[in-house]
Amino acid sequence: MDEKTSEILKAIAHPVRIKIIKQLYDGPICVCNLNKNIDYSQANISKHLKILKNARIVESTKEGMYQYYELTNSKVMEIIYLAEEIVCN
Repeated sequence: MDEKTSEILKAIAHPVRIKIIKQLYDGPICVCNLNKNIDYSQANISKHLKILKNARIVESTKEGMYQYYELTNSKVMEIIYLAEEIVCN
């Protein structure tokens, strides 16, 4: 259990991945739109999405030519909220 917990925390622990997760708060987003909202290359974002997917934080579905990503569990948002609270205090 500790290893899986560590895997999740490691996957979240990067500024780009936090930005990606925040983009997904409101529901699934096409990877092309993630690229527009985060100032990184498509290749860089794909690398970070793969890490999040391997940690089972996000999942993807393909609709036609487009790949959509969404959070697998809203609890990950709470982790980020709590971390931001600690930073603010």
